[in-house]
Amino acid sequence: MKDQDVDVYFKTLDRALFLKDEYKILAQGDSPLPIGFAQTISQPSLVVEMTKMLALRRNSKVLEIGTGSGYQTAFLAHFTGEVYT
Repeated sequence: MKDQDVDVYFKTLDRALFLKDEYKILAQGDSPLPIGFAQTISQPSLVVEMTKMLALRRNSKVLEIGTGSGYQTAFLAHFTGEVYT
């Protein structure tokens, strides 16, 4: 996985899919947003940087704890063989 691959995928993944209707209008912003149960979806820049730091491979297996909205999981699933939540 190359950093530019993460940047390209970031532009194609619609963050609004992981938000409640009332927050969809804010999906393009770079800030955390509420997802319920006193939890938030991380800001996109953080998700991108965390994904890059993992240096994932197609055969990687990832355990994600605290899945929340599934936004980070979507990134992980795109670049790995398996994601467990």
